[in-house]
Amino acid sequence: MVDPKQAGISWRKSTASAGGECVEVAFVDKSVAMRHSLDPAGSVLTFTLGEWAAFLAGVRAGEFDSADGPSAIA
Repeated sequence: MVDPKQAGISWRKSTASAGGECVEVAFVDKSVAMRHSLDPAGSVLTFTLGEWAAFLAGVRAGEFDSADGPSAIA
């Protein structure tokens, strides 16, 4: 469990993000933490480095691409 207020955590978001509707990630010990950028004190998801690597590999391989292209965020 990662406390989002823990000192020394460096949260990052993509340079491609726009409009503030983003997630932020932080590398903490041997895990990756993820939170919503508009709710920095809210819930944090935590992944092992292996889980994170598998997710990134899936993104790069297009596993999450929609046949209709990117979906609009409402």
